[in-house]
Amino acid sequence: MNTLVPVIAVDGPSGVGKGTLCQALANHFNWHLLDSGAIYRVLALLALNHHIALNDELQLTQLALNLPLTFDTHHGEVKVLLNGVDVSKDIRTEETGGAASKVASLNQVRAALLQRQRDFRQLPGLIADGRDMGTVVFTDAPVKIFLDASPHSRAERRMKQLQDKQKHAKFAEILQEITARDERDRNRAVAPLKPATDALIIDTTSLSIQDVFNQSITYINEKLAL
Repeated sequence: MNTLVPVIAVDGPSGVGKGTLCQALANHFNWHLLDSGAIYRVLALLALNHHIALNDELQLTQLALNLPLTFDTHHGEVKVLLNGVDVSKDIRTEETGGAASKVASLNQVRAALLQRQRDFRQLPGLIADGRDMGTVVFTDAPVKIFLDASPHSRAERRMKQLQDKQKHAKFAEILQEITARDERDRNRAVAPLKPATDALIIDTTSLSIQDVFNQSITYINEKLAL
């Protein structure tokens, strides 16, 4: 692991604003960005498309080891490419998110994807977005931030996102899926979702995006002595 390259590890459950914060931090510092959740979502999408059971650890591990995944970070946004095809929208469905949570609970799958995530650590620095960035993937990261929020507020945010895209959604179903995903992520045997012992914890329930960004920047500048 290249410890000379600084990493800002941002962890937390879905719907707390990790993606928005990490994109803003990557733009602010002009650093590389790793969306680790996208990697698991792409694997889940591939499994669904190939009708592979989400508990078939052997086949899923083989997929993970040979995952034809790339990120296109040009034009100020991150596009996720599978076999060169943009699947950025496909991996953001509720079905794919739920499937990703299931495949992410498998030990051999996580091990297969570990080095791929660490390879994103390149100069001048990396913003790492995920659920175990600070506790497993980049344990030596000089800055670790954990975002959290109430399940109800996260369900409301997701509901608004879907409505903005003119997609039909039921609040009760979204809340149920978020609660179930939290249960899987926080209680899985391998790399459970939890704050690193040295992480700054920010509850985003009642904070604006700008509030979260400002708190994070202040903390990062102190930790990195910028």
